[in-house]
Order: sequence, then structure tokens, then C-alpha cells
Amino acid sequence: MHGTNGNGDSHIHRDELDEEFPLGDGTADLDAIVECPYCGESVEITLDPGSGSEQEYVEDCEVCCQPWRVMVHYDEDGHAEVTVSPLAE
Repeated sequence: MHGTNGNGDSHIHRDELDEEFPLGDGTADLDAIVECPYCGESVEITLDPGSGSEQEYVEDCEVCCQPWRVMVHYDEDGHAEVTVSPLAE
């Protein structure tokens, strides 16, 4: 179901968003603290639950600038399991 926001722009009805992103009540994890596999420093990264329940992407360490492979898995309650590994692996 589509509607307008008063400016004439279309928007998707809330039920359709819930079907596409079924991560519960909006309490999905939005950040995580991970340990850089290169320098060993603890780094807080921002997560995007809207990108799906299974994600894999590259992000650079903000301390040593080395690239990581970041893997994120959201469970049905919106809790994120995050792992990082060297990009070369």
C-alpha cells in the first residue's frame, strides 16, 4: 500500500516495511564494539539493521586504517552478532 506524506511524495505503508525488515519492534542493535584483527584496538562501529539480517562488507579500522571484512547477523530479536577478520582471509 502506498500513500503520500503531504508533499506529494510516495511512501511505503508500515506493514510493507515490517515484511521487508522483520527485526522486531525497532530495538535492533545499531552499534557494536569489535577488536581490530590487525592492531588489536577496540573500535565501535555503526550497524545498519535496514540492510538486512545477513550482511558482509568492508570497513577500515579507525586506528590503524587496515581494511576488515565485517560480517553481521541479526537474530529475530534484533540482536547483532558481529565478526571482523582481515580482508585478506
